[in-house]
Amino acid sequence: MRIYLETLGCRLNYAEMAALGRQLVESGHDLTDSAVDADLCVLNSCTVTGEAARKSRQLIRQMARANPTARLMVTGCYATLEGEAVAQLPNVALVVGNTRKDDLLALIRDFRDQGAGVRGQATGDRGQGSVGTGYGPSSTQPATRNAQLTDLVVGEPWPVAPPVPVEGFIAGPVEPQDKFAIRNSQSEIGVRTRAFVKVQDGCHNRCTFCIVTVARGDERSRPVAEVVAEVNALHREGYQEAVLTGVHLGAYGHDDGSDLRSLLAALLAETTVPRLRLSSLEPFDLAPVFFDLWAGSAGRLMPHLHLPAQSGSDAVLRRMARRNRVADFEALTAAARAAIPGLTITTDLIAGFPGETEADFAETIAFARRVGFAHLHVFPYSARAGAAAARFGGQVPNAERHRRSRVLIELDAELGRAVRAAFLGQTRPVLWESSVIPSGSESQSSLHGQDSEESPSQNRDSSLMTHRDALCVANPLRVTPSEDSQIGPLDQTTIWSGLTDNYLRVHAAVPAGVDLHNRITSVQLVRLEQDELWGELLTR
Repeated sequence: MRIYLETLGCRLNYAEMAALGRQLVESGHDLTDSAVDADLCVLNSCTVTGEAARKSRQLIRQMARANPTARLMVTGCYATLEGEAVAQLPNVALVVGNTRKDDLLALIRDFRDQGAGVRGQATGDRGQGSVGTGYGPSSTQPATRNAQLTDLVVGEPWPVAPPVPVEGFIAGPVEPQDKFAIRNSQSEIGVRTRAFVKVQDGCHNRCTFCIVTVARGDERSRPVAEVVAEVNALHREGYQEAVLTGVHLGAYGHDDGSDLRSLLAALLAETTVPRLRLSSLEPFDLAPVFFDLWAGSAGRLMPHLHLPAQSGSDAVLRRMARRNRVADFEALTAAARAAIPGLTITTDLIAGFPGETEADFAETIAFARRVGFAHLHVFPYSARAGAAAARFGGQVPNAERHRRSRVLIELDAELGRAVRAAFLGQTRPVLWESSVIPSGSESQSSLHGQDSEESPSQNRDSSLMTHRDALCVANPLRVTPSEDSQIGPLDQTTIWSGLTDNYLRVHAAVPAGVDLHNRITSVQLVRLEQDELWGELLTR
């Protein structure tokens, strides 16, 4: 069967769908690069903000318009919390809550085998029944909304664990979101460079801006041996870097007596993938001793940490129910930098959280400058029904939220430029991902480029902010050399783009015909051009 996979949301969502894509290919299905060519479209949805929920609905309608005869299977956090609403959208054949996400492969098999629909076991008070629209995947008749909505929704929201009190408040994480298509896994063998590996799910904290804890449930960790096996398999497929991800990654092992440090030690001992990277880590999960792992990793643990601060004001952090204060965060980053040479630190900041005053916002700006972040991932606050903050007084007007967001985005450009400049003259290992078309060149890009990522300067004034760990674009990047650029003749040069170990985007011009894709080489960082970092290869 021809299947199109798309995910909206965090890196965990992406990792889940990438894993499903591999399973589908192994089971004999074909993955398509667009909804137009598919018999079945599967969307992993997001609802971390009201804007993310709106975007999930929009994507469902877009896929239905693009291919009126295809069926849609919707899973993820929006499907979990708003299953009945999702079931009423065009072409939706099945809504699968997060409690049943592990059953997606079997449900897709049932869809293929039964033709006229999908049969699933509903949980809770939904009972048991036939699930589907009555049209098979090969039908030429456009799909419609299903009248038996209680039979269409499979799975319930996770039971909500009691809040964990910390100094009189409660806490939890937020994840960024954007949409990504999962490309055909067969064609990706030898093309992809970095793989996202889900190691943990769920969160027992209760940040007041967050609804993810209801949609994802309490903390659950994958066994160490299972993670090790997946990383080894991905390395055999050609991936050079494994990015570990989870809703609350720092809580790995809390449910089974293990911890993240033990997982990393096992991966260092039992795998040979050259690069291991951690995705978002809550600062209150870490102690300085954690950073000792880097010294013994032989350069395999990447010197980059994404630590979501959310605000630089203690007053706002209390309203958010965060488990740390500004001084704690700054002490942690100082300890990390002392232990990890060349470390870069990125963060999330929410602009215009309810009750945030001009003085609070000024504290956030000063905090970001003191820490010296390499990238600020900026969210204008977006109220989410069901999250405690949506009921708070002191809601900041929308225009002011977006003004503050723009101020932070400008600060991001300034801080990012300073960090990149600080590394000029250094030699860093770079994993090359994609060839780039120089603007003005008539030459064709290589087929590589599907792992390209957004530049730090391309932050957006939107609730859907693209996290650079997960953005996958189908089109090659374009770079516009400046008038005094040191790039050679465009018809004799290929520009390559890759990531340093400490997560800086770097470009290099090499003779045409030199293929750097998926190779790790030593690169001297030599200059900034239009805020972009350029390097010269020391090895090829």
